[in-house]
Amino acid sequence: MQNLEKIVILDFGSQYTQLIARKVRECGVFAEIYPYNITEEKLREISPKGIILSGGPSSVYADEAPHPVFDIFSYGVPILGICYGLQLIAFKLGGSVDKAAHREYGRAELITNSQNPLFEGISANSTVWMSHGDALTKLPDNFEIIAHTLNAPICAIHSPERNIWGVQFHPEVHHSTEGKKILDNFLRNICGLKDSWDAHSFVERAIENIREQVGTSEVICALSGGVDSTVLAVLLHRAIGDKLHCIHIDTGLMRQNESTKLMKLFDENFNMSIELIDGSEHFLNGLEGVSDPEQKRKIIGKSFIDLFDVAAKKFNNAKWLAQGTLYPDVIESVSVKGPSVVIKSHHNVGGLPEKMGLKLLEPFRELFKDEVRAVGRELGVPDWFVNRHPFPGPGLGIRILGEITREKIATLQKADAIYIEEIRNAGLYDQIWQAFAVLLPVKSVGVMGDERTYENTCVLRAVTSVDGMTADWFPMPYDVLARMSNRIINEVRGINRVVYDITSKPPGTIEWE
Repeated sequence: MQNLEKIVILDFGSQYTQLIARKVRECGVFAEIYPYNITEEKLREISPKGIILSGGPSSVYADEAPHPVFDIFSYGVPILGICYGLQLIAFKLGGSVDKAAHREYGRAELITNSQNPLFEGISANSTVWMSHGDALTKLPDNFEIIAHTLNAPICAIHSPERNIWGVQFHPEVHHSTEGKKILDNFLRNICGLKDSWDAHSFVERAIENIREQVGTSEVICALSGGVDSTVLAVLLHRAIGDKLHCIHIDTGLMRQNESTKLMKLFDENFNMSIELIDGSEHFLNGLEGVSDPEQKRKIIGKSFIDLFDVAAKKFNNAKWLAQGTLYPDVIESVSVKGPSVVIKSHHNVGGLPEKMGLKLLEPFRELFKDEVRAVGRELGVPDWFVNRHPFPGPGLGIRILGEITREKIATLQKADAIYIEEIRNAGLYDQIWQAFAVLLPVKSVGVMGDERTYENTCVLRAVTSVDGMTADWFPMPYDVLARMSNRIINEVRGINRVVYDITSKPPGTIEWE
């Protein structure tokens, strides 16, 4: 964002890089992630008030280790190196890094050696999270040791002359009990930054930027019914009013009464005009007889584009297509780890900008998911909607394994509605990242009312996660599972067996297809 004081995080391949940015933003400071090999010209253009060097899996002395392409340490702003970043500081400035005599993984007790602005207000013995096999064996000139652990004599360093700090541990992970305070000290005490980043300030800047970008032209927004597109639509309407045209396509693969609830949300809260298109016939005709999950995704994606293209052509003055791209999608392609290897073949507006001659408008490309939710609250989107679990673009099409039929969709919609209702009744909904039911093409024998049945199996899935990249299965209480199973089998015709999925990601995925 222009005219906003910020921190730059240079990514050396750490699995925690995104987490550093999230923690810095939680401190009220804007942070952006760039690859380790950023040029000096680009960095000066960004003009950060401080730089954080991320961790990484490499050894700094290895031949292929990632190193900056210019002398980052003479750039002139405060620098904080984390784990690999600490070792890079030592390696580049005349210290020594070698394999550690005792590798450290997990919790350790940080013991501060002296008063230092980085550790202001931190306990003398603080729990931190370690994950390293290399260690500093010699300090660079003009550096001092400011903290140690039992296994790491050099755990944090500082050069007053160069305005550089380094820590061997990971302050960004929640296992480091005072890690956020340490980051906040770097931002406030050392870089001199003030609060400038929250949902309110984002909304103010975004409205100004949207108006400047769009001018007198109009914007089309594909309203899927998910949190991102809904909050985006409300923000755009706040910025440009009736110059926004929202199109919602009911694919027939939505959750029970999904489109009706969405239309009611906008009608009751935002006085916005939404064009609703019933595309269920078009989608289901295209999916007839198709069982392969990848083929289903492609058919659903093409059907969406066909219908959306026809609906959007009515708006002659529209020059922009709004899309809810989030920051993780953006940094995935600039990370040290390279572009994402696996990309889902279906994206709601994939291919449309080129086909329709529209420019992309992506106000959320700097936000994480939790920040979009905060923006939604700031804009008055009700909590029950803002806190909704993610829902895949292809909808129930990838939660019905095998061929999709109207009967199967109706069956799954009922089972899924009961499942979510019981989760809410138990007060568990906000503890879960995503929960949903899956209908398997597997039948088994059952007995209901003294009669033999031969019906389908329903899988219940619930996971906890921070960003969906990794996930653990949620330990659903047995009594809640019992109520869910009992209700689904009694109330939904076509299901006589309910099972619970206890697979984490990895090795599994969150969705089944």
